[in-house]
Amino acid sequence: MTTTSDRVPLPPELAALLAGTLVERCGMEVLDLGPEGGTMTMPVAGNTQPAGLLHGGATIALAETIASLAATLQARAVHGEGAQAVGTNVAATHHRSAREGTATARCTARHRGRQVATYLVDVHDEGGTLLSTVTVSTMLLPAR
Repeated sequence: MTTTSDRVPLPPELAALLAGTLVERCGMEVLDLGPEGGTMTMPVAGNTQPAGLLHGGATIALAETIASLAATLQARAVHGEGAQAVGTNVAATHHRSAREGTATARCTARHRGRQVATYLVDVHDEGGTLLSTVTVSTMLLPAR
């Protein structure tokens, strides 16, 4: 089993898949990643709603992205190279919002199976205030 100390930056083969996607457009960056979870950041600037607050949809996209990347590593651990993960359910509770700075999503596996992986993601602002709690379930798909 992989531990937090085994987390690494985004593997190059996954980084290549993110070029030109929402991840790039929102300015998301992976700090560390493993099948058991990871950490990803996103600037608030450029990801706000009209009232100037961090957009809830952008927050969910950040959480789903880090969970899906972790799940992809879990899929590859159980099904081999080329396996993928796809989101099947996302449930979010927004507690607060941010107007500036960086949002950080910390993802922790709750279940890592052969077909399904589920993650809990807490999103905080730079001061450590909890902004959102997001649960992400994924389906693990063998390579085609």
